[in-house]
Amino acid sequence: MTTPRRLRSFDHDGLTFDVRDTGPLDGTVVVLLHGFPQTSASWAETAALLNERGYRTIAPDQRGYSPRARPRGRYAYRSSRLVADTVALIHAIGAGPVHLAGHDWGANVAWATAAQRPDLVRSLTSVSVPHASAFLRSMLTSDQLIRSYYMFFFQIPWLPELAIRLGPRVVDRMLAKTGMTTAQIDRVHQEILLGGALTGGLNWYRAMLLQNPAAPRTRVSVPTTHVWSDGDTALSRRGAELAGQYADGGYRLEILTGVSHWVPEEAATTLAAIIDRTAGGEG
Repeated sequence: MTTPRRLRSFDHDGLTFDVRDTGPLDGTVVVLLHGFPQTSASWAETAALLNERGYRTIAPDQRGYSPRARPRGRYAYRSSRLVADTVALIHAIGAGPVHLAGHDWGANVAWATAAQRPDLVRSLTSVSVPHASAFLRSMLTSDQLIRSYYMFFFQIPWLPELAIRLGPRVVDRMLAKTGMTTAQIDRVHQEILLGGALTGGLNWYRAMLLQNPAAPRTRVSVPTTHVWSDGDTALSRRGAELAGQYADGGYRLEILTGVSHWVPEEAATTLAAIIDRTAGGEG
């Protein structure tokens, strides 16, 4: 039997992705996918709690965020490439199918990966962002379209980057209104703005229109829990309510009261317990 080793990085598509690999090396693996505008560091508290439960957690800095994985142009950030990155990571771990959790954009990738590669995923925990079809339907049946106004602004080349760099205090106030703490906002400045990951992160939004129209309709066949918080200013409850219609392997909706969009940091204890329950307590 091969002795497991810490995974510090993995290669895919000519890119090198940095990885945070913590917890017992022989523990059941949980892969944690971050969202915008954050890195794998956003999972640190939840990962530590999962490690205490016996899980090995692996959180990559995704495409556009890892310094050696920042291709130019929105075409490189379409959904098929993001899923392929996750598949390559799971293969690099070499531990068979994994439990998969994602927050924000990471949840979108997690849904797609679980739907397209159920052979590699044992369970799915999505946080904030529901199945892509549920999200699209919620735009027609709730205030989700209004909540998503920023997505349309992000489609414009270069202008969002310029506006953010020229008006950092405005950005800080906007992030604070979403529930981010001062420490979290400082981390966004360090990791995303000063760290050079802003354009890569925005390219995820710019690639939205390049998605295969059939992809969002793909259903998930593994045990799934979706987590939505009532203090989320970006995502409506309607999308969370619709998400279960795309999960066929057993589904649970968890609603967190008094919690903002930034669940992995603000409600780490609760989220770790939910991921553990979805994984069947295999830690």
